[in-house]
Amino acid sequence: MSSPDPDPEPEPRRARLRSAAASVTASVTATIAGRVRSLPARLGRPKPADLTAGVVTGLFSIPEGMAYAAIGGFNPIAGLYSGVVPPILGSLTAPTVLMITTLTSAIALTGQSVLSDAGLDPHDPGNVAALTVLVGVIMLLLGLLRLGVVLSFVSNAVMVGFSTGIALQIITGVLNDATAYQPLGHNKLTRITDWLLHMGNWQPAPTLVAAATIAVWALARTVHRLEPVALLVAMVTVSVAVAVLGTDVELVADIAAIPASLPVFTAPSADALPHLLGGAFSVALVALAQAAGVSPSVPNPDGSRSGVNGDFLSQGVANLGGGLFQALPAGGSLSRTGVAAAAGARTRWAGVVSGVFLALAVLLAGSLAERIPLPVIGGLILVIGAELIWARRPDILLVLRTSALSTAAMVVTFVATTQLPLQQAIVLGAVLSLLLYCVQAARRAHFLALVRDADGRWSTAPVPERLTAGEITVLDYEGTSFFAELPTLRTHLPTVVGARRAVLVLALRSTPDIPSSAILKALRRYSDALHAEGGRLVLAGAQPALVALLDRTGVAAHLGADAVIPAEGPLLAPLDRAYHEALAWIAAQGP
Repeated sequence: MSSPDPDPEPEPRRARLRSAAASVTASVTATIAGRVRSLPARLGRPKPADLTAGVVTGLFSIPEGMAYAAIGGFNPIAGLYSGVVPPILGSLTAPTVLMITTLTSAIALTGQSVLSDAGLDPHDPGNVAALTVLVGVIMLLLGLLRLGVVLSFVSNAVMVGFSTGIALQIITGVLNDATAYQPLGHNKLTRITDWLLHMGNWQPAPTLVAAATIAVWALARTVHRLEPVALLVAMVTVSVAVAVLGTDVELVADIAAIPASLPVFTAPSADALPHLLGGAFSVALVALAQAAGVSPSVPNPDGSRSGVNGDFLSQGVANLGGGLFQALPAGGSLSRTGVAAAAGARTRWAGVVSGVFLALAVLLAGSLAERIPLPVIGGLILVIGAELIWARRPDILLVLRTSALSTAAMVVTFVATTQLPLQQAIVLGAVLSLLLYCVQAARRAHFLALVRDADGRWSTAPVPERLTAGEITVLDYEGTSFFAELPTLRTHLPTVVGARRAVLVLALRSTPDIPSSAILKALRRYSDALHAEGGRLVLAGAQPALVALLDRTGVAAHLGADAVIPAEGPLLAPLDRAYHEALAWIAAQGP
């Protein structure tokens, strides 16, 4: 006897999958093609300042790109290459004109965490390409589905805690490079403590080189024209001094050879792709959340409007292209965008020039980067981490002064970022954001009693504790109709004991069209309790979509005939109608 076929329709199912994949591919292709066709109009004419800004940004990408790759455990060359293709593609397609799409510290650390959890080597080009391409695909899909709104559900308190924790991770990642002492500890806070408690174990040569790098950076910052390139000045000056003096410290050449060539095509590892899908979403979320702060901070010089979903698409294109040419995952970088803007960038050509210039610098002088001492990079990263923490100081103070709940969310996210893999920390932060939203929604919900005088004018009054027999009580409801409001609503609705011939009119002029099913269930229960006492519940001012929902769910029929009064006519017309019909109903019930 033959065994039954476990899948009686394998071919139709495969056909559906192929059709869905083809649809997504066609949508992505059409989006990219549309952006390519509109490219000439978006590019405009480059300004002279764009060339200067592009060169400055490209130079800045040398130490910062290598540093960020190093702290993530990646080949520093991948950090350099991340400043070539992604900025060019991102600048050509982004609605945010000056946004520079490249590697950031948070992306590097999150990417390293994802690869480590998957048991994959971060130095394998195929693994890096697989992660970067997946991140690009996810960004494209989020942009095509217009899900930019999801970032509004990640609260400011959570992002402050996350970014501060990232800055601390940046610092702890280079303590060994800066002092040749590897601190011990199971999390970042204990490692910093151990590092400070063992200053006597710091090696003199690397410590002095790192300190000199920080000192030169600080001096360069005092010169206005050198301020945008202070990191580059410190890197070059101290590197030359180390070479001249013959100081015995580790060099970039000890960990990576920089080829004097452009990035080459690298195919993603097919074996790695299934293991990276979930982690790639975390990397994309971190990158997009960081990029969302670019457009408000750096408005378009030409006055055009930015768009979060368009920025999602542009970063997706940048990662798809960059991932195939040895780049790490990239996103909109506020620091790199700030450098371009400070250097006078006026059009998207500044980002294009930065990528082209960096490519030429690697091609013509790549071997020089091998002579950069690791303590110099360590010192630069210490500066970057400290600057990031200092820049967050006003945001931290704002959250601390806002509420205890916001403070708790910030602290929990910060601690999670220092103790957990970053992709887990950002998911925890998103959950905390949703919890904060639920709490705020519950706090927002309230009732306001309305009293009608003899002239037909309405005024406000306190909400009564109980309904009075034979009288009309009108309550204006304000809230989101979210299930988290139920405890508040149950507490503040008047009790119905002894409410014979009483009518409660709920004014719903500010209620969302689609309330929570829990709210609908609560209305039915309250109506049943009031009806059992001989009273009646009336809903006044319901919007058309809400009226349709009440009919579809059977709630309107359950409340009774004419118990749902739609929002028609003047603003208070439904309320007046409900009031007069309630008077007639009470009179019809007899004494």
